[in-house]
Amino acid sequence: MSPRRRSLAAVLAAVVLAGLLPATASAAASSVPFSAVVPAPAAASQSKSVKYTLRANAAIATDSQAVGDYLATILRRSTGYRVPVHTPSWHREPISLLLSGAPSSVGDEGYQLDISASGVTVRARKPAGLFAGVQTILQLLPPAAQGATVAAGPWTLSGGRIVDSPRFPYRGAMLDVARRFFTVEQVKRYIDQVARYKLNTVHLHLTDDQGWRLMINGWERLATYGGSTSVGGGPGGYYTQADYADIVAYAQSRFITVVPEVDMPGHTNAALASYAELNCDGKAPPLYTGVEVGFSSLCTGKEITYQFLDAVIGQLAALTPGQYLHIGGDETMATKPADYNAFIGRVQQIAAAHGKSVIGWHEVAKATLAPATIAQFWFTTTSDSDVAAAVKNGTTVVMSPAPHTYLNMKYDKDTVLGQDWAGYTEVKKSYDWNPGAYLTGVGESAVLGVEAPLWTSTIKTSADIEYMIFPRLVSIAEIGWSPQRTHDWTAFAERLGKQGPLWKLLGIDYHKSPQIPWAAGS
Repeated sequence: MSPRRRSLAAVLAAVVLAGLLPATASAAASSVPFSAVVPAPAAASQSKSVKYTLRANAAIATDSQAVGDYLATILRRSTGYRVPVHTPSWHREPISLLLSGAPSSVGDEGYQLDISASGVTVRARKPAGLFAGVQTILQLLPPAAQGATVAAGPWTLSGGRIVDSPRFPYRGAMLDVARRFFTVEQVKRYIDQVARYKLNTVHLHLTDDQGWRLMINGWERLATYGGSTSVGGGPGGYYTQADYADIVAYAQSRFITVVPEVDMPGHTNAALASYAELNCDGKAPPLYTGVEVGFSSLCTGKEITYQFLDAVIGQLAALTPGQYLHIGGDETMATKPADYNAFIGRVQQIAAAHGKSVIGWHEVAKATLAPATIAQFWFTTTSDSDVAAAVKNGTTVVMSPAPHTYLNMKYDKDTVLGQDWAGYTEVKKSYDWNPGAYLTGVGESAVLGVEAPLWTSTIKTSADIEYMIFPRLVSIAEIGWSPQRTHDWTAFAERLGKQGPLWKLLGIDYHKSPQIPWAAGS
């Protein structure tokens, strides 16, 4: 090309970017199809000819300042555009985020997305729905739109309409910060990754035999001593109450609810080592840094135990705006069955007195459950008589069957990280199950949702976390969000493969599964 032609091309490109001329067909040709979105939308109709290209004059009109600012921050960083945000939404702008005009069928978390040649409009009934719609917009833009540095574009979206809403109200991911301590910033990074795929719950496993991770006023030694180590004898750590509040607020800004877990009456060695009076014999055991389970128990017959739990649950409830507190309740081999049943009943009462409902691992179904208590099924079987009986009495269930959802399971025999007691879990296995027809006696109407736990006995860094959760976390996200009629492994694998370039751009060291046709640039 001659210098004169190069100069003319540069001028024309600058004019297009300035928004003074419409984008040419060649500039707008590259756009992400609706069929690439994960989780799969409930309904989508894409135009073959209509496209919209974001240009330098782009601005956002929004009924939710928080959601508008979230989108603008991402776009400013990657496009270099100013992207001003205007509220209220009566400003006419290329991007509109509106809390009006959405069909009632989308509920509190769904949205309607319309993309025309003149702009992009998301309509929802609640800000959480606008946030979900924004995640879809970001997926429909080139991956570089979510990058940390300015890229050239063009920033083109395919035209059409998506009407979308979740299958289940509870869509979660769990991070075990007890066996290994992760900093506030590491937890925030995890929250951002969860939010990108329309999950709405982060379950923080705060206490276990190996560590207690939250400061409790009046019981400070739980954190300062019980939190001083981790699996393998690492340095440990704990969150101040201000740290925990910061995590909760950050999650709320991503429309994610934090469910904190204090495991009890078992998995309590860190607490027992910190306070001798919580032991039946009054003697504190040493701190524990191994990986065995089932050997510890609070002394369920001592009144001091319930005074302790009232302080813990009360302070945690005050710091946690969500409805649920998780009380663990699993692997209690050191607690007699009758003592266990009485203990669960008492703890449910304490939680209710502080305005919270209880979630427990499915073993809590052995006890008499309050109407609002949730059982979280985690085992390797497809039947459990106690859970089925509880469901007959009105209990609802969060589904986390270990062979499909436990993200600490190895992908295959060559995976360095993780465990294999529930078998190997490649991506297809994490996707090919139906929570509404998995557990005998637990139909879809009894399922509150799904959750993917990550236990961290072998996990030490954020890179370790990301390798184990990606790509399988997206399987669980789709199962929780998308209607069962869209469930198709081949189509999902194609869509999942298109996330590879984004993960590479974001520096996520994901498992490049041979089961997935990864897109170029992955």
